[in-house]
Amino acid sequence: MFDFKDKVVVVTGAARGIGKCIREEFQKAGARALCIDVLENNYFVGDIADRETLERFAAKVIADYGYVDYLVNNAAPKMCGITGGSYADFEYALRVGVTAPFYLAKLFAPHFREGAAIVNISSSRDRMSQPESESYTAAKGGISALTHALAVSLAGRVRVNSVSPGWIDTAYTVYEGADAMQQPAGRVGNPLDVANMVLYLCSDKAGFITGENICIDGGMTRQMIYHGDFGWHLQKQE
Repeated sequence: MFDFKDKVVVVTGAARGIGKCIREEFQKAGARALCIDVLENNYFVGDIADRETLERFAAKVIADYGYVDYLVNNAAPKMCGITGGSYADFEYALRVGVTAPFYLAKLFAPHFREGAAIVNISSSRDRMSQPESESYTAAKGGISALTHALAVSLAGRVRVNSVSPGWIDTAYTVYEGADAMQQPAGRVGNPLDVANMVLYLCSDKAGFITGENICIDGGMTRQMIYHGDFGWHLQKQE
């Protein structure tokens, strides 16, 4: 479906989960997919919360390949809440989730080729929350807003979009009953649901799309659920 032969794509947080799936799908389509992750991988191990690490990583990419076609900001920020989270925890989450995507876009800006694209991985938490999720939610809300700001600043040079996954099971577990039915699509998502959209947004097929945030949640954020709906029952607190 996609042909990314000789394209260079950078994927942050690509050693496991959604990021790994995105990296592998780009490789299947012929791209050179380069990973930066705190976990062991075959290209660059490092913490994107650190400015010098980002600079060394970007310098290596350009030294090795000379250009970048696509940047996928996937690395997940730390989740902490207002009760147990510290100042340092919250700041670290924002450095991973918002500052690093901004700085990588800045570092690669002179090196993007014609037809380049950035895809930021946000979350449906950019519009809804659970208790004690402030750092993650703030970071995802930030990267959603960063997306349309970058799209305007880089207009005519780089298209910039984001995707907001909902419930994505990285183990490809098949759920039934209420877990499945709370999504109008009738199932829980998996990493390929996200990867397919990322590749589409980077492709020429999406050449007229920029500044958008596309929610990939099986319709979960569109469906109102009350007591007794779709197998869900309110648990009364004693």
